[in-house]
Amino acid sequence: MLLKPHHRMAILLHEGLKNPGGKTGISLLRYSELPIVAVIDKDCVGGSVAEITGIQRDVPIVGSVAEAIAHEPDVLAIGIAPSGGALPEAWYQEVRQGVKKGLSVVNGLHTEMSLDPELTHSLNPEQWIWDVRKEPSGLGVGSGKARSLLCKRVLAVATDMSVGKMSTSLELHRVCKQRSLRSAFVATGQTGLMLGHDGIPLDAVRIDFAAGAVEQAVLRQGQDADIVHIEGQGSLMNPASTATLPLMRGSQPTHLIMVHRVGQTHISNFPDFKIPPLADAIQLCEMTAAGGGTFYPAKVAGVALNTFGLSDEEAKRAIAQTQEELGLPCTDAIRYGAEPLVDAILT
Repeated sequence: MLLKPHHRMAILLHEGLKNPGGKTGISLLRYSELPIVAVIDKDCVGGSVAEITGIQRDVPIVGSVAEAIAHEPDVLAIGIAPSGGALPEAWYQEVRQGVKKGLSVVNGLHTEMSLDPELTHSLNPEQWIWDVRKEPSGLGVGSGKARSLLCKRVLAVATDMSVGKMSTSLELHRVCKQRSLRSAFVATGQTGLMLGHDGIPLDAVRIDFAAGAVEQAVLRQGQDADIVHIEGQGSLMNPASTATLPLMRGSQPTHLIMVHRVGQTHISNFPDFKIPPLADAIQLCEMTAAGGGTFYPAKVAGVALNTFGLSDEEAKRAIAQTQEELGLPCTDAIRYGAEPLVDAILT
């Protein structure tokens, strides 16, 4: 972890404040403890972060890295994930300008910026480039050892990608810490790692070692914890996703939390694939986690609904309806807090 408490961060977030591709930057705005001195989004210059995102953080929105320099950052975080996993050349050129101006770089993209000679040759001794998505060394295959831990292990699962699994787990973690529990959060994606949590970039790990990588992280955190929250990735229902199974096998969860976006009926980017009813999705995840009786029979303890875009009245109605239909605690963990879910896990 190269980020330190004294670092002042600018977030490159072109076209991301209002679109799903900016979820890394949005999460940094919501959860990072570092001072964020500028957001770079050419489509929202001069706007309000609070009004656009609902995140109560007073940060200026500027149109370029050059403009962000005036706010004296020393780190540039890549908060956007364009389709294809690489920055457009114009945006990459802004990164080069930032490095030449003395900024270090936190890069969550698959493209390794530390291999770019134009960037590395511009670094001074105090600068660095942190490519977050790199496979850790010393990995092995999974062995199921996490089931021997005495702590509760809570894995977020979901009906699709990008519906709020990480945010839900972070909110659960926050409530547990407020209750003086020894709570740990295991990051499995670039954003959680950029926030300073221990873990692994799961999508950079070779598939044979994926469950083992998750297992190692959970074992590190679980020895001295009452409860470990494992950041979910992907979805069993999404045809492009392979992440949920190694998370289940590596963490050996004792509890699951189902995350779902209200009103979403089909898998994002795959309109021919219908999301099953929540009851069926819950049954699928519980059966898969248990492995036909081989593993611990983890149950879904509650449902976290993503009600973004709904009015308060609509959101509360959707939560109440889901709770009645499934007989499970339900909330929007970001909007209304994760207390009902934590209560269910601890019962």
